Amino acid sequence: MARLLVTGMSGAGKSTLLEELARRGHFVVDTDYDGWTLPDGTWDEPRMTELLDGCDEVVVSGTVSNQGRFSGRFDQVVLVSAPLGVLLGRVAGRRNNPYGRTAEQRAEIERHVAEVEPLLRRGATIELDGLRPTAELADTVEELLRAPL
Repeated sequence: MARLLVTGMSGAGKSTLLEELARRGHFVVDTDYDGWTLPDGTWDEPRMTELLDGCDEVVVSGTVSNQGRFSGRFDQVVLVSAPLGVLLGRVAGRRNNPYGRTAEQRAEIERHVAEVEPLLRRGATIELDGLRPTAELADTVEELLRAPL
């Protein structure tokens, strides 16, 4: 049993990966939904603390500026990455999240790939190629969940 954080840029495939893990019976929390982030875009720290205090096994997904405060609470930090062109193509066509459709948001994604993704990479314990099939990514995450701590 383990606690994993799945992080990465918009369009990398985090939410799709969590959907597959949930389908397989894992407890997952996608912090893009259900009030996990505050209006300033950071995680609701008391709520995240309560979640991690109460769960031995959970896969949390998100990319926020205060996630580093919780990195020590996760057994693995999984970075899902993909090339910028793929990210932009995915956010333009997705139906479950409107972020990334405006020129300003696409420019923000470009900035985040240049400035934020390197920071995420430094803090990650493993990086997964977001171009791989979702089932393969989920298989890898399940191996991480089963790995001895």
